[in-house]
Amino acid sequence: MKYSLLNPFRYAAAGTRKTPALLLGAVWIFFLLTLAMFATNPEPVGANTAKSGSADGVDGPVLSGDRHPLYRLRASDVVELTFAFAPEFNQSVTVQPDGFVSLKDLPEMYAENMTLPQFQTSLQKAYGEFLHNPEITIVLKDFEKPYFIASGQVTHPGKYELRGNVTVTEALAIAGGFTGAAKHSQVVLFRRISNETSEARVLDIKKMLNSRDLNEDVELKPGDLLYVPQNTISKLRRFLPSSNVGAYWNPAQF
Repeated sequence: MKYSLLNPFRYAAAGTRKTPALLLGAVWIFFLLTLAMFATNPEPVGANTAKSGSADGVDGPVLSGDRHPLYRLRASDVVELTFAFAPEFNQSVTVQPDGFVSLKDLPEMYAENMTLPQFQTSLQKAYGEFLHNPEITIVLKDFEKPYFIASGQVTHPGKYELRGNVTVTEALAIAGGFTGAAKHSQVVLFRRISNETSEARVLDIKKMLNSRDLNEDVELKPGDLLYVPQNTISKLRRFLPSSNVGAYWNPAQF
């Protein structure tokens, strides 16, 4: 008996049911994948707390800014102040949770988010009200160690200390690399601009590595967050028999 594409179930009448079952399974998988491609939103995080500055391919002011910015004071930082000609004013100050520091013979001063040169200038101006041209040396004695966060489909998600110059691909390697369910082509880098606003940039790590071109391999800054979304096939895997998925699809292509 010859097999007919118009009537694939003729084999069933002859006792051979395997081929029609596989064909129906393939059609069912294709149908589910088509639905997922239209229904899945590539944005992994809502936009109500973060403004995407470069997810459309255009860099924002922070992600494309200075690669080596000066350190800015944060809460719990400890700064030592030394007065060259007035040692009685020598002191160590701690940035409080509200951003202010307590100073000898002066009202509290707001210091959070200042660079050390900016803080030094503010101190000289304030103490200059009753000291003649005060020479103040400031030294950062204790501070929060720089860090980055890797989340989503990485082997070891979590918070990591940021030591030296680390790029996105290096950070992903530190976090153990991608899982089998990772979407390599849509890794999102979040960078906080202020307490209310963040920028986001989507990076195609798969294309970057395949082309051996690391020009888009962004260098991380303290507090950056990397999010690796889940690929489409892994979202559908729980709805499909595992044997059929393995027969028709390779998750690496996503």
